[in-house]
Amino acid sequence: MSVQGKRDFDKEAAQWDAQSRRVKLANDVARAIIREINPSVTMDVIDFGCGTGLLTLNLQPFVKSITGLDSSQEMLGMLEKKVAAQGLSNVQTQFVDIENKRGIDGSYDLIVSNMTLHHVPDTAALFKEWFRILRPKGQLCFADLDAEDGSFHPDNTGVFHFGFDREKLRQLLQDAGFSDVRDTTASTITKENDKSGAREYPVFLISTTRIG
Repeated sequence: MSVQGKRDFDKEAAQWDAQSRRVKLANDVARAIIREINPSVTMDVIDFGCGTGLLTLNLQPFVKSITGLDSSQEMLGMLEKKVAAQGLSNVQTQFVDIENKRGIDGSYDLIVSNMTLHHVPDTAALFKEWFRILRPKGQLCFADLDAEDGSFHPDNTGVFHFGFDREKLRQLLQDAGFSDVRDTTASTITKENDKSGAREYPVFLISTTRIG
């Protein structure tokens, strides 16, 4: 499923945290990651599609370092302000534009991501890039929507996938070289739909390990 256009996240950055459901989701996903991965203070971590750092800062106390990576400079700016205000020394930011083939710098023990995958056109290519930057036995843990009918976003500009089938993602991950693929439901988002009223959208968490 592909929808033309690119969403301008720069314009949304200043008010991104104002929606309580986003804060709750980041908290839920962080708890699920901690439960599934048990991150440690020896880990260098990247948060792919970090936005304003809601997930990044939830995980920061548990790891050696965490780099928030995003394609929106304004989102990264909001995270940088939080980092400065809190005096954190183990959080960095990195701008990346996967769609224009700009790769990710560095190597990491753990990659996390929350609600970003559906904005990336080529899922298989991203999995290969994640595999490339993970250290041997490194882990990947990402959350996104289960397959839905396109009603989750009021405007589907920049949405390339209406959620995902977990088994299809499992196969793509195995094709990219990952093993021990596990999935769980990390959270449920309740949203009002103009046509059907309140509706629940499950959010999965997939965890896996880099072979070799």
